[in-house]
Amino acid sequence: MSSLGVETLAAGATEPITSAGNAHLGMAVVGGIAVIVLLITVFKLHAFLALTLGSLALGAFAGAPLDKTIASFTAGLGSTVAGVGVLIALGAVLGKLLADSGGADQIVDTILAKASGRAMPWAMVLIASVIGLPLFFEVGIVLLIPVVLLVAKRGNYSLMRIGIPALAGLSVMHGLIPPHPGPLVAIDAVGANLGVTLALGILIAIPTVVIAGPLFSRYAARWVDLPVPENMVPERTSDELKTRPSFAATVATVLLPVVMMLGKALVDIIVDDPTHTVQRVADVVGSPLIALLSAVFVGMFTLGRAAGFSKGKLSVTVEKSLGPIAGVLLIVGAGGGFKGTLIDSGVGQMVLDISKNWSIPALLLAWLIAVVIRLATGSSTVATISAAGLVAPLAADMSTTHAALLVLAIGTGSIFFSHVNDAGFWLVKEYFGMTVGQTIRTWSVMETLISVTGIVFVLLVSLVL
Repeated sequence: MSSLGVETLAAGATEPITSAGNAHLGMAVVGGIAVIVLLITVFKLHAFLALTLGSLALGAFAGAPLDKTIASFTAGLGSTVAGVGVLIALGAVLGKLLADSGGADQIVDTILAKASGRAMPWAMVLIASVIGLPLFFEVGIVLLIPVVLLVAKRGNYSLMRIGIPALAGLSVMHGLIPPHPGPLVAIDAVGANLGVTLALGILIAIPTVVIAGPLFSRYAARWVDLPVPENMVPERTSDELKTRPSFAATVATVLLPVVMMLGKALVDIIVDDPTHTVQRVADVVGSPLIALLSAVFVGMFTLGRAAGFSKGKLSVTVEKSLGPIAGVLLIVGAGGGFKGTLIDSGVGQMVLDISKNWSIPALLLAWLIAVVIRLATGSSTVATISAAGLVAPLAADMSTTHAALLVLAIGTGSIFFSHVNDAGFWLVKEYFGMTVGQTIRTWSVMETLISVTGIVFVLLVSLVL
């Protein structure tokens, strides 16, 4: 059983769908991934359809019967959605409540009121990290960019000096910290402990975001010195609200699921007895489902009702939060189907066989695989899902700590060098009014710095724990 309480992907298969040799399987994997890359980058096909067709292509290249390939794909898709689909939905609801209630703006305004001068880049990192916990990356950008532009304009700060720390905070949360889709899927795929992964993720995220955010922003500001684009400073929707949630209540709500899940991890370490009443209670209270569900219901009062939302308004807010994540759920599900096809084709065993003859550490191997797929597809989520499927068998003999670090290695690799095939690249470019070259020198370099710094700290922690 995985840490999310579902069976491993493609659980319906009891034996490999093909008995092809390692060389043949290796070519099949390359062919399947190549199909996905071409469909996404050249034909601009949606990642859900690309992953579906790529899975079928993988089975065909491996010489597997079509009916068994379809069975592996659908089993993998179903178990992935069952494992993380509800969590992604709950995260989206919490994020929507945070945004619409003005809670996010309350956090921003409170921290900025106490920061100035040299402390401002550090304040932006803190704001982005707190807000980025429950929000998808794109939503976080939409919320934070107006703040970045306003702070840079009113305080006469360099746009990069303020913007890079905020973007770094969002990116690190997106790649390393659950309940973001990538980390959740990787945790489920390799059977890692969510609480331990969350704790180690925060430990590694702190120095990583400091280096890639406030420290790197000094150089980014020298390389690219731009005025604030006037036409990109929108009005904040929360300015229309009569009341907003308090700072303390908002922060407490956002951190509630994190505290609950970390509490479970702490009890697991201290008690270490599955039959003990304290641990049984912690296993329930600290499960991702209960933690996020609790935060959503608490948020309806601390965020929604505090902003004056009626019952009808709360219902509409929840409803509107679920529509935009349909595409994310389909991509994640199809990625699980691709992983299921990989495993049932015997690719997992092939990776194990090959890695035995390599001197490269498993954590570095996972990072490199994620880097390659990220560069090819431009999608952090696709890179995470595909890499997790390839290296999942390596976690079988790992300790709880190293399985969690395997997830984080994949997550750091999935952030590497965002460029023109990544939607985030264009989002940042347009909001900041930069050229392609300027975006590469700032945003792309920052993403690469996060990835490289992150894997360095992952490897260092692996030597200690």
